[in-house]
Amino acid sequence: MDMTLAVLAGLTPSVGVGLLFWFAMRKILRADRHEREALERMDREAMAAAESAGNSASR
Repeated sequence: MDMTLAVLAGLTPSVGVGLLFWFAMRKILRADRHEREALERMDREAMAAAESAGNSASR
C-alpha cells in the first residue's frame, strides 16, 4: 500500500503538468483557428466591397 501511494505521489505532478500543457496547446490551436477564420472572412468582405465599388464606379 505504501509503495502504491509513493508511485501515485510521484506520477501526480507529471500528469498534472501534462494536462496543463494539453489544455494550453488546445486553447492556442483553437484561438489560431478562429483567428484564421476571422481573417479569411475579413478578406472575403474586403474583396466583395472592392468589387462592388469597382462595379459602381464603372456605371
